[in-house]
This record gives sequence, C-alpha cells and structure tokens, in this order.
Amino acid sequence: MSTREIFDGRLQAILLLLPTIAVSVVFLYYPTGLAVRTSFFDSRFGRGEAFVGLENYYSLLTDPSYHSSVLLSVLFAALVVVGVMAFSLYVTFLVHEVDRGQSAYLLAAIWPYALPPTVAALVFLFIVHPTLGVLTGPLEALGLELDWFNNGRQAFVVVLLAAIWKQIGYNVIFMVASMNTIPDALSETAELDGVSRLRRLLWIYVPIMTPTLFFLVIINTIYAFFSTFAFVDLLTSGGPSNATNILIFDLYREAFSFFNFGMASTKSVLLFLVVGVLMYVQFRLTDEYAHYGA
Repeated sequence: MSTREIFDGRLQAILLLLPTIAVSVVFLYYPTGLAVRTSFFDSRFGRGEAFVGLENYYSLLTDPSYHSSVLLSVLFAALVVVGVMAFSLYVTFLVHEVDRGQSAYLLAAIWPYALPPTVAALVFLFIVHPTLGVLTGPLEALGLELDWFNNGRQAFVVVLLAAIWKQIGYNVIFMVASMNTIPDALSETAELDGVSRLRRLLWIYVPIMTPTLFFLVIINTIYAFFSTFAFVDLLTSGGPSNATNILIFDLYREAFSFFNFGMASTKSVLLFLVVGVLMYVQFRLTDEYAHYGA
C-alpha cells in the first residue's frame, strides 16, 4: 500500500508553497524591484535620493569605459563557457573510459567545485603567484615569466583559468550521469567499426548528450557573469588598468567603494538585461540542435 499523501485542497497547496514564496519575495523579488526603483534615482551614501529618471541609463550607455566593461564581460563569459565545456567533456570521457579506480578519478575531478569561491581563489593565487606560486618556478624554467600583477593580458588569463578550474567539477557531475546513459552496445559497435576514441566522443556521445550540454551552457553562462566575483576581487581587484573589470565587479565597486547606489543599481539592471538577452539567444540557437530521442 502506498503511503504517499495527495493534497487536493487549494489551501493545503498554498500553505505548502508559502515558505518558498515568502523566501522568494523577501530575498529575490523585493530586492529586484528595489534595484529597479533605485536605478531611477541619484542615490549616494550620506545624501538623500533625487529622482533623475533615465539619466543613469543614459550616462552608462554613452560611457566608453562601461562599453569596454561590457565587451570584456561578454568575452570573458564566452571563454569561460567554451573552456569549461571543453575541459569537462574531455575529463568526463577519460573518467568514463577508465575500468579501475573510476570513483577516485571522479572525486579528483569534482573536488574543486566543493570549495567555496573565496577559498578556490586563494588556492589558485598560491598556485600561480608571480613570486610564491607553486607553478612559478616550472613556468619560468620553460621561459614563461609570470607578471600578472602588472600585465593586463596575463591577469585576464589567470582569472579566466581560475574560473574554468572551479566550474569543471559541476559540469563533470552532469556529464558523467549523461554519458552513463549511453548504451554499451553503441560504444562496442563503434569500437568494432574502428571508430577512434575522439570521433566516438564527438560524433556519437555528444549528440546524445545534447540536452545535458544545452543545460550546462545556460548554467555556465550565468556562472560566468554572476559567480566569478571572488576571483576578480581576490586575484586582481579589477586591474591592472581595468583589464579584469568585468560587470559584476564593476557594479560592486560602484556600490561599495564609490557608494553610488543609484548607478550601481542601474548597472545591475543592465547586467540582468545583458544576461537575459544572451539566455534568449542561447535558447533560440541551441535548443533546435538538442537531441531528445525518439
């Protein structure tokens, strides 16, 4: 006999949903509405609010430095998504092909994701620190000099690699689960036909995994825009010369360094719109290539 209870009353459903609705309203919808409202005001610490309408939006849309930050953020997000997906897919395939010790390899691939972003940033800092880093000596022996405290391109690459490294574990979890659903007979047939491992991955596994890969593209895009603040803050603080001043860090600095809450709210609204447009484009372009089976 089933012990599952079915609630068919509207009041019961409302009561069950009430905690979720309350948390969403307090911590999501109300702050969002407040940010949109504040974006129409000149609001600074220690001063009153003054309604300025669309002036904040006009100032940002005509500000070349903000345009640079937007382009930098889009480039950063694109590289993070591509890098995370490529590395994660390759690591997943290697783990999937292992006969012994698969759990140990899987754990090694996943553990960076278990680290809080701040801890992950500090770990990466000690790995690639220009003078104290674990990899500094070996890289210098190869003729590569680390100076990303002063070199903007190097700083961008360091933050990019840290963000990719942190997110690989999350992707591997889903990719392993998706790859494990592929029938063994399909892999065995490909091997008998002489299909190489790389071609088997790209032309057999990837098309079957497209629903999972599509989901991960969306998640990784959101991660790149909203969850990489700790890496920029602890590794470069947006420098040198704004080389790593992506949007999420830029609006944080506007609010908590310059205490210009009106402009910071405007930047948060525009960031939301940028990510929303990218999500729409990804849904339109990627969903048509997803293979959901017969």
